[in-house]
Amino acid sequence: MKRYIAFLISFILLYMFFEVISGSVLTALYTPDLYLVSNSLNGEVLFARPSSFFFLGILFIATLAYFFSQKLFREPSK
Repeated sequence: MKRYIAFLISFILLYMFFEVISGSVLTALYTPDLYLVSNSLNGEVLFARPSSFFFLGILFIATLAYFFSQKLFREPSK
């Protein structure tokens, strides 16, 4: 069980690191279309709601991968 918890914690930290780095890169490389910006000067801003569904799905898949890897690569008992 300790190995599973260590796996989950490292997975969560790596996932969050990847999200921050990819978000930073995407933000740095974003170039807005000035034509679209000039047409919508009403000041209305829409934000998408963050969803934890994708994170929970990835966490579930990682859990399955961990258990399958433990079952497949288990050393034969002596």
